[in-house]
Amino acid sequence: MTHPDGWTTMVDLIERVVGDDELLPSVVAGVRTTVREVSALPTSDIAGHTRALLVAATRALAARRGPTEAELSFVADLGVTRARQGVPIESVLGAIHFAERAIWARARELARAQGVSAEQLLDVRDLYDDWAEAVRARLISAHRATGASTDPLPGRRDTALLRRLLQGGSAATLAAAEAGLPVTDGLWVLVARPGETAAGIERAVREHPPVLCATVDDLMVGVLSRAPSARLEGIGAVAGLAGPAEPEKLAPVRRLATAALTAAESTGRTGLVHIADVAWLAALTERADLATVLLDRYAPAWAALGPTAESVAHAVLAWLESDRDVDLAGANLFVHPNTVRNRVRRFAAVTGIDPAGTFGAMTAWWLCRTWLRDAT
Repeated sequence: MTHPDGWTTMVDLIERVVGDDELLPSVVAGVRTTVREVSALPTSDIAGHTRALLVAATRALAARRGPTEAELSFVADLGVTRARQGVPIESVLGAIHFAERAIWARARELARAQGVSAEQLLDVRDLYDDWAEAVRARLISAHRATGASTDPLPGRRDTALLRRLLQGGSAATLAAAEAGLPVTDGLWVLVARPGETAAGIERAVREHPPVLCATVDDLMVGVLSRAPSARLEGIGAVAGLAGPAEPEKLAPVRRLATAALTAAESTGRTGLVHIADVAWLAALTERADLATVLLDRYAPAWAALGPTAESVAHAVLAWLESDRDVDLAGANLFVHPNTVRNRVRRFAAVTGIDPAGTFGAMTAWWLCRTWLRDAT
């Protein structure tokens, strides 16, 4: 039944506007076009927050009340999210204002057909403005508080941007756009150990902008818009590489690039090493739990080798890494080729592993590498 003052009719009108299947997609498209800073956000992100705000506002109008603490908490979470994504508060408010204008324009179009007078529409708009004012105040407060705790120090903009980029998700998309990196094409992640050689890598990488480089968690990390130059091969250093991938997926890509670096270092490789080139090696070296199982399984073999254990392990590694060339392995170890042969045979006899076979070679390499790592 309609309330004497027509409030139920008014609420029905607002609910009809908010429930319009075409309105929300139109509002989201308009926000993405009009507010540049949020254009890189996923459509689902903008639509989800817009829908939640509209539903909360409708409930408040129906009950003729201001925002509840639950609604204000949601708004505060939105402020925190947008601050961490690097969206300025002015842009957040601009997006909300665009949505408000679209909603009230649609309400005015339908008001006469619904029997709602201009005066009634003005009354409900006044109530909405009171609700929205409290909401905006909480939004601004949460956004500013979060921004104050995350603002980069002077000269650390690239590091702050890179950290946001490597988080993945919508924050990465916005950081990529802010850094001038393409948000639709694939990005590459390169990592190297800091130092003089890393400086040379960074110089070579920066020859092909756009690129973002900084030291993050004790590694030189670069995010590039294209595959790195072949000049990196002649620097004498090693760098791990992974990609390409979309900005939202850079967090796991960075882990893969780091795994490529570690795997390359474990075999003494230099130059640019893509994770695909050392995939099996990275899989082995990244599984410390399985390495422990391997050590436990072959602990009696290590003990049986006694004082010769390390020299046997070195010989097996040199032989495998020389593609089973005993002459080259002997030269690398400064021993006679027959010494290499004898040590490889000794390893096979004690462990029961045949390093001449494909899978036996992998197990032998991993076991000897782990033995020597733990022996140092």
